[in-house]
Amino acid sequence: MLTADEFYLIAHNDSRGRAKLHASAAGICLAAGLLGELVLFGRITVSAGNVTVVDRRPPPDALAHTVLDQLIGESQHQLVRTWLSFLGQSAVTSVAERLARAGVLHRQESRRLLRASISYVPIDLNAVAWPATRLRALLDRPEPPAVPDALLFGLVAAAGLTREVLWSASPQAQHRLGVLIPALPPPLKELVAHAEAAVGAAVLRGTP
Repeated sequence: MLTADEFYLIAHNDSRGRAKLHASAAGICLAAGLLGELVLFGRITVSAGNVTVVDRRPPPDALAHTVLDQLIGESQHQLVRTWLSFLGQSAVTSVAERLARAGVLHRQESRRLLRASISYVPIDLNAVAWPATRLRALLDRPEPPAVPDALLFGLVAAAGLTREVLWSASPQAQHRLGVLIPALPPPLKELVAHAEAAVGAAVLRGTP
């Protein structure tokens, strides 16, 4: 399961698939997750506030491929905050659709009067709860988490979901989290910092 998928499940760990955080925060952090996947795939880098494509070859995931195509097609826009804002508008739905295709979520359509609404509900509650459980367990191990897991920890912290993950963690585990995020590779560390700043700004504006 890719980074944005796991973040989505942590942020929507509910039997009805409802978000546990501000809608804009979810979109921004999922956008950061999608960009982070491309960093991990070696297709982009993040530096000095900009996103730069370093490899145009299609990544193995279809959604990651779509995002990379958007970055290439709009190469005049390089600011991280611009891409977090743009991708954040559709990231929740895009990642939910990816999870539905993977058989983790069920796409459910309901109609009221003339309006239709789409929701994504868990097929297996244990599978939805697993990412948060897995992260808690990682912090209790002596070896450092892998880079993708460290990025996921960073996104969880940026979204203000640390308590959601660490509610039963030891003080030592919480200390390790505080050390882990600053040790991320520079492109991912910067990406997480931009996501955290964008989430803070969206909440202050009261963006829905």
